[in-house]
Amino acid sequence: MNITTRRALLGAGLAAPAVIASPARAQGAWPQRPIRLIVPFAAGTSTDIVGRLIGQHLSRGLDGHVVVVENRAGAGGTIGAAAVAQAAPDGHTLLLGVIGTHAVNPHLMRGLTYDPARDFTPILAHSKTKILLVVPPSLGVRNLADFLALARQRTMNIGSAGTGTTGHLNQALLANLSGIPMNHVPYRDGGQAVTDLVSGRLDGMFYHTQFVRSHVEQGTMVALGITGTERSNLMPQVPSFAEGGFPGIAAEGWWAMFGPARMPEPIVTRVNRILNEALREPATLAVLNNSGVEPIGGTPEELSRFQQEEFQRWGDVIRRADIRVDS
Repeated sequence: MNITTRRALLGAGLAAPAVIASPARAQGAWPQRPIRLIVPFAAGTSTDIVGRLIGQHLSRGLDGHVVVVENRAGAGGTIGAAAVAQAAPDGHTLLLGVIGTHAVNPHLMRGLTYDPARDFTPILAHSKTKILLVVPPSLGVRNLADFLALARQRTMNIGSAGTGTTGHLNQALLANLSGIPMNHVPYRDGGQAVTDLVSGRLDGMFYHTQFVRSHVEQGTMVALGITGTERSNLMPQVPSFAEGGFPGIAAEGWWAMFGPARMPEPIVTRVNRILNEALREPATLAVLNNSGVEPIGGTPEELSRFQQEEFQRWGDVIRRADIRVDS
C-alpha cells in the first residue's frame, strides 16, 4: 500500500493495530479468551484494512475484549479460510471471507479442504466495493478501446491480488468477452502489485477503489473502467464497463463474517448485532464512503442466501468462460 493511502486510512481509523483491546470485562460464557479474526490476505491489503475496522468494532462491542487480527495469506485466501473451517466452533476464531474464498475459488481450485457453505456459519455480510481497471501512464492508453487495441498487438500482463480474487475474475472476463488473450499475474500481496503497476512492471491491474483512487487523482495511474452499470460517485470521471460495451465485467469485492460450522446461535446473534450497529453509525459510514466501500449488513440468513447466490452465479460464469487458475 502506498504511503499516502496508508496515512489517510490511519487518520480515518481504518488501519488499526493487529491487537484491538482494552482491559476485558466479564462477559459470561463467551468470550473466555482472545478472539482471533482471521484475515486471509496480507497486512496492508484492502481485506486487512476492513478486517481491522471490524476488529475495532467487535472489541468495542465486547467492552474491550481482546480481538487479534491474524493475517493468514496465500492461495487466494483459501489458506486462512481452511484454518477457520477446521477451528473449534466456540466463537473464538472468526473469518473475514471474500468472494474468492466463498464463491470463486471452490470452482477453480482442486483439492480444497473446505466446503464454502457446509463448513462455515454465516454471521454478517459486511461491505462491498467496486473494482477498477488501471494502467500506468507509460502504457500510453487513455481509454478501454485503446487498451484493447494495444492488447491485440502484444500480450498484456494484468496483475491481481491473487487467484480467485475479483481482479482475477474480471481480468479473465475481459479476456474472454473481448476474445483477446491476456497474461494473469497473481500476487500474494496486492500492495506489491500496485507498486509494480506504478513502476511499469505490469501493464494493468483490476483492484479496489480505495487503493487506486489516490494514484488516479495524482496521475500515477490511469483508470479505464469501473465495475457496475453506473459510474462511481467518488470517481465520476471513470466510465463503467457497461458504457464500454462490457456489462458482464461486474465482479465486485465483498467482505463477510463467518465462523466455523455449528457455532452457537447466541454468539452468532451477538456478533451480528454488534457489527450491524457499527455499520449504522455515521462515523463508520463516512469512513467507508470515503474509501469507496458500501455497507451491507443484515441477518445471518441473508448472508447465507447471498453466498449461495454468488457461488452459483460465478460458478456459471467460470464454466461458460472457461476460467481457470492459470487464466
